[in-house]
Amino acid sequence: MAAAKIQGADIYIIRYASRSEIDRLFCFVIIIETNFIYSYYFIKFAGDTMSTKKHKTLRNYLQFADLIRRSRQYSWKKLKTYELFLLWLKTKLSHSQFLILSGVLVGCSAGLAGVCLKTLVHYIHYIITSKVHFEDQILFYVLFPFLGIVLTTLIVIYFFKGQDRKGIPAILYEIARNSSFVSHVKMYSQIIQSAVTVGLGGSAGLESPIAVTGSAIGSNFAQTYNLSYKDRTLLLASGAAAGIAAAFNAPIAGVMFAFEILLTGVVFTDFIPLVVASVCGSLLSRVILNEDILFKFTARHDFNYHNITYYLVLGIFCGLYARYFIVVAQYVEHRFHKLKVSRINKAVIGGAILSILCLLFPPLFGEGYESIKSFTNGDIYNIIQHSFFGYIGFSQWIVIIFLGLTCIFKAFATPVTIYGGGNGGNFAPALFAGGTFGYLFALICIQMGLTDVPVINLIIVGMAGMMSGVLYAPLTAIFLIAESSSGYDLFIPLMIVCVISFLIAKWFSPISPDLKKLASEGKIFTREHDKNLLLLIDVNGLIEKTSSVLDIRSSSKELMEIIKGEKRNVIAVLDGAHLAGIIYFDELRPLLFNPELQHQTDILNYMKIPVETINNREDMISIVNKFDETSTWVLPVVNDEHEFLGFISKSAVLNRYRQILKEYSDAEG
Repeated sequence: MAAAKIQGADIYIIRYASRSEIDRLFCFVIIIETNFIYSYYFIKFAGDTMSTKKHKTLRNYLQFADLIRRSRQYSWKKLKTYELFLLWLKTKLSHSQFLILSGVLVGCSAGLAGVCLKTLVHYIHYIITSKVHFEDQILFYVLFPFLGIVLTTLIVIYFFKGQDRKGIPAILYEIARNSSFVSHVKMYSQIIQSAVTVGLGGSAGLESPIAVTGSAIGSNFAQTYNLSYKDRTLLLASGAAAGIAAAFNAPIAGVMFAFEILLTGVVFTDFIPLVVASVCGSLLSRVILNEDILFKFTARHDFNYHNITYYLVLGIFCGLYARYFIVVAQYVEHRFHKLKVSRINKAVIGGAILSILCLLFPPLFGEGYESIKSFTNGDIYNIIQHSFFGYIGFSQWIVIIFLGLTCIFKAFATPVTIYGGGNGGNFAPALFAGGTFGYLFALICIQMGLTDVPVINLIIVGMAGMMSGVLYAPLTAIFLIAESSSGYDLFIPLMIVCVISFLIAKWFSPISPDLKKLASEGKIFTREHDKNLLLLIDVNGLIEKTSSVLDIRSSSKELMEIIKGEKRNVIAVLDGAHLAGIIYFDELRPLLFNPELQHQTDILNYMKIPVETINNREDMISIVNKFDETSTWVLPVVNDEHEFLGFISKSAVLNRYRQILKEYSDAEG
């Protein structure tokens, strides 16, 4: 076998030799690097028929050459062995089969990342609580939460160059505005930052960082193997689902999370990779993590339909408490954004506030899951003993006051942790707040003399209700709690509380307040599918930059010269680089048919101020509204300095919209 390289392309000349003669068979594999178009030319002259063995050898070689073609877009120095193997598999498997394989790999990777983060935080807590001994317990709560926020801020500044976009809104933005391309840095940055924050006592959760990490893993996997936008988005959601499934050992909840939150407004028909990834993440969690690390509750009461009133009332209160939680978070975020100090100083302020809150109310330290487990086990006494309330004494009313204040200040502790400079999410805080509130509600009912109060069930259901109202994700909340507590017989109370809480939250704000600003700016998808497709259109790609322009001081003769070669019926008039006005050809008819006027007319007489202009940073929804309001087919485009960039036509927008719609329809088919 021999190969020769020729300029412009790689041409492999293959000759199969026998003992007596060379078969007159030449195979040329032409690889054009610019667009990766390739073709095989088989030329067999008169001669002996190719043997089966030779045909098989030739076919295998051509498949290997195709693999070379597909991997040419990667650097051979960076191409790893397993990537080469997967590239080969991609050529062998159908599209659906490769997506399922991708779901398995992404699910295992994201699940392993979630397991590593949960384990890391667990052992940081173990070292703090078991290996570090202070003479005075007060120092424990004063020092570590403060260090967690400050160290996280320093890590972000010095190791990640200040890039601290975090949380689910950042992923939704990447899906809608960045074609589901997520930076590879997020595959590990969220793990490091949240481990420091939450491990040292930050009052936030690990689930959002795990979801972001899984999303980054799925997106970068799809980028590596050059998958389409739809497939890239699917694997991004698969990674997030696997991360959530691993964090809670709840595969169905992981799938629901992807559909309810990440894939809002995105239509999919092939969701098998999502399910497979979620199962893989949950399986890894169950195999590796022990019961102490897992979010799991086993003790509970059987559901009794006579207690339905408790759940109805709890659902209403959970909805109101969720609204309070959101309003306080927004207030704290606003206050931190208004601080005119450096990021380090913000971290110091946030760390100091959090340390004081953890000192007064120890359950605010960390995720708070251990406190919820203590509530379900009836071990509230030990929790109060490690706070200042231990000096007051122990009674039922002291417990109620302590739990009430904990619920109130949890709404402050979480946003202080996140916006002060820490890294975390609202999953765990919502669950902790809901569980604490459910326990508080149960104790108040008992103090009022009510009988048969299902205390443990109210704690468990309260967690779901609060999560439903805060995250606007009732299905995720229902399945997460049902799977984590093995409480499938609690589906009815879970559905009652979650739906009521969700409806109350929606009554106050139709869109989650965390996403409201991004949704109003058109930076994330909503449930309106047409608007989502419009957001995918790149405004700059529609600008006709070759349009003819005319200086405001030009003569009518120059105007006539432009008209002769202009295809559009509109010309931009510029004052320097700035748009002064536009001239419509319809206004020039007297000039065109009267040669005498052509030498006497001032172009300012025909120039019109445009009825509307488009800024190049506007979203497509705003642009379409401008076309509808002005009833025009062409509008000029300017930048922030009012410099003319070109024209956008309504027909170009419609054509691009139809093209995207066709791409989606083909992908779904």
